[in-house]
Amino acid sequence: MHRFARLALAFFLCAGTASAQQLRFDDVVRNLRNPDPKMRLSAIKLLRDAKYPEAVPPIAPLVADPVDEVQLEAIAAELSFFLEQDVKSKRMVGFLIEKRESALGQSAFDLGPYAVWPRTVPPELVSSLLQAVDDDNGKVRLDAIYAIGVIARGPMAAEHVERLKKALDHYDPAVRTGAARVIGRLRVPGTSEALLKAVNDSQPDVRYAAMRALGLLKDDGAVAALTEQLAFYKKGEGAWSALDALARIASKASIPVFRERMADKDAYIRRAAIEGLGRAGDTESIEKLETLANTDESATVRLATVFALQRFGRLDAGRIIDMMSAKVMAQGQEYLVEIGTPVTPTVLPRLQDPDADVREAMAEVLGVVGDASAIPALEPLLKDRDASVIAAAKRSIARLRSR
Repeated sequence: MHRFARLALAFFLCAGTASAQQLRFDDVVRNLRNPDPKMRLSAIKLLRDAKYPEAVPPIAPLVADPVDEVQLEAIAAELSFFLEQDVKSKRMVGFLIEKRESALGQSAFDLGPYAVWPRTVPPELVSSLLQAVDDDNGKVRLDAIYAIGVIARGPMAAEHVERLKKALDHYDPAVRTGAARVIGRLRVPGTSEALLKAVNDSQPDVRYAAMRALGLLKDDGAVAALTEQLAFYKKGEGAWSALDALARIASKASIPVFRERMADKDAYIRRAAIEGLGRAGDTESIEKLETLANTDESATVRLATVFALQRFGRLDAGRIIDMMSAKVMAQGQEYLVEIGTPVTPTVLPRLQDPDADVREAMAEVLGVVGDASAIPALEPLLKDRDASVIAAAKRSIARLRSR
């Protein structure tokens, strides 16, 4: 029997004392430093398959390994310790159009923040991933930048912030796009100037991601530039990205723009405009919003209208949940998380919803907006008939306990 096959059996089927098991773990970890890349690769795979989160720190240096295959396996292993489900090589971009993509890190990023386990993140892992962003191999670079968005937590160390800002000026446009998306997801402060520069990038994907990131940062100083971009693009993904950013910043100065665009032919433009009106507190638009809530042909727009009316106190958050069909589930979750802790009493009863997708979504929302008092309500879901609901409940309970 091959040496590593025997080791795998010893590692996964080990019996005896705890100290014996620890020695086997240590033996595998030692091989992460083996000069033979095949040995390093085998050790990473063993630790990944064993699902030992204790392996996160010792694998971190191999993210910057000189061998591409070892690097990619190390990044995949680290992602597996923070994600429970298998990651498929697909992604959602722009107007939620699905595209094939080879980068595992990007696919993991597109699972969203609720899919991530609340584990401790060693600073050396983030450092290694940032180092790999400058790798010669394009797949390594892309996996690394998006893995940062999955694994890292705020507040980030100053040196890590500087490396992310530098990535916005990387020679690889895919890395620049990824850096903007990661900065937006992590709400990295001190990056607005670099993002504003990226708004004028030569590549459309970079420009769009930079605009959306400025919105996620809620940077009032970006309103003028974003308004100019909206006027320039007028329609399409460029216009939507600019308006989405303006809607998140929700400056009262943007209310005339939101009013003008709430009747746009593009549903994504209408949605962003309506969200902006709700966040900016434009009470003069309430009557029009009430009409759109029942008449607009787009489910995403109707849901945005209900969210805006909820911001005005015209509807309770339960209406948002009522409208959360599969196509707009993530959108509804985002609204509930934005409302925050006050939504908890409304969410709790929906943990018993007959729709498994709703139960899963509500469990994930509670993990963000709830506190320890919500744990008893989540615990019955650990025996749910749906595996995705069970996984969501486990993550949320862990997230609430970690606080």
